[in-house]
Amino acid sequence: MKIGIAGAGLAGRLCAFLLSKQGHEITVFDPASGPSDPVASGFAAAGMLSHVAELEKGDNNIYNLGVRSLELWKHIVPQLVEPVELHYNGSLMLAHRGDEGAANRLISLLSHKAPADQQPQKISLEQLKIEEPSISGVAHAWALPNEGHIHTRQAMHALYASSANTHWHWQTPVNKLSPQTIFTQEGEHHFDWVFDTRGLGAREVKFPNAHTLSCQNVRGVRGEVLWLQAPTLSLSRPIRLLHPRYCVYLVPRKPDILFIGASEIESEDRSPISVRTTVELLTAAHSVLPEIAEARIIHTETNLRPALIDNFPRIETEQGLSRINGLFRHGWLIAPAIVENALQAMLGEQYSAMS
Repeated sequence: MKIGIAGAGLAGRLCAFLLSKQGHEITVFDPASGPSDPVASGFAAAGMLSHVAELEKGDNNIYNLGVRSLELWKHIVPQLVEPVELHYNGSLMLAHRGDEGAANRLISLLSHKAPADQQPQKISLEQLKIEEPSISGVAHAWALPNEGHIHTRQAMHALYASSANTHWHWQTPVNKLSPQTIFTQEGEHHFDWVFDTRGLGAREVKFPNAHTLSCQNVRGVRGEVLWLQAPTLSLSRPIRLLHPRYCVYLVPRKPDILFIGASEIESEDRSPISVRTTVELLTAAHSVLPEIAEARIIHTETNLRPALIDNFPRIETEQGLSRINGLFRHGWLIAPAIVENALQAMLGEQYSAMS
């Protein structure tokens, strides 16, 4: 089939890659200047594949999508024509003395919601020092051994480079779309099927809300991140620092980069990172990784996560048109399974992204 995709973010690139493998002719439209222009929120994400930790704010559907996506990433990444860091060595949750109340509430919640084989595992500080010698200053530690993380920028470019028989139209915003038709400044483009993966670009779309029987528009939720270059740092797994006010995450990237993020602000401001967030994130990171005192801040970034009112994703399908939106903070965790479900609705239940 001839398939048009509006939006070259993570969901759009996954659609293009998986559909191109099926032999379809793909055309993608996006307002970015090129494949490495970090307009899409997927570029700014940490890439934590945290199906258990996300039970804090997610539901069983998010958990199940995350479990399926962890398997799909194992299948997808080896097929890409460029290398992508993908690790399945778990993650850590840390807490300082005095923050036991907030930490224990979260650990209790995860223990209640997660299956028996996915429970947070308490580890001693002695064991933590052996496994992660750069970590110090914490009073409590738990391991989530079945989680992982992926290098988001590598994966975004590799998905683009690996999508055969795909025509990419950069600097081409989609003005509107309908079943089998995409409208841009160049005119009408007709296809056998259209995928709308525009995120915030789909503001005109009304998504049904099953809880209130009303409709809702997508909104942006601001996120702010920093990259540190820390050549002496030894860290093999992502860290979440549990705090009464915020949860800071620290993610290692080879060869010597530490990705720091956490902010989740109800704002559509795309201006540079604030002083408040910078101070809070760096203070929190330094409190568990003292070695970063001499690290260098080499990059800061802000972006907007596309979210719906309940912060859960949506797939809407009608003949000739599929819409995927609202992945919020769960994008890299659930995107492969969400796209697989959308393709099943289009191609039939027999479709599997593992094929």
